[in-house]
Amino acid sequence: MADVPSGWERKVSRSTGKEYFLNIYTKESQWDPPTEPAERNSDKVQCSHLLVKHKGSRRPANYKGETISRTKDEAVELLNEYREMIESGQATFADLAKEHSDCSSAQRGGDLGPFGHGQMQKPFEEASFALKVGQMSDIVDTDSGVHIILRTA
Repeated sequence: MADVPSGWERKVSRSTGKEYFLNIYTKESQWDPPTEPAERNSDKVQCSHLLVKHKGSRRPANYKGETISRTKDEAVELLNEYREMIESGQATFADLAKEHSDCSSAQRGGDLGPFGHGQMQKPFEEASFALKVGQMSDIVDTDSGVHIILRTA
């Protein structure tokens, strides 16, 4: 049995008896033997987001103090339209965030700056850390409203 690259552990599945490999940093496992040292999960990511609040949001008002009366379905519909505009090249993420986001980060094109684990609501954090740099999320639902997230670093 050859040694595994650094950061990996050789394990045996209790259910199948088959060998698998565990990344000791991320706790992700794989069946195929690793060929490269394990990568660590970055402690921080940087993302921009476009938040559309709805009347069921935790605070149904935008950063300008305007009361939000739209339904959650209407908020999702708006985000789908924005996403299509970004994907088709009609608008940039930053421009749409500046114009339409209900978060004060709108003033920075949706940029939230770097953040680590435990700093955002769980669904937002999980989606952010799952994205690759340059990748845009599907719609993410949190207590704050619905978002699309763009990982920038």
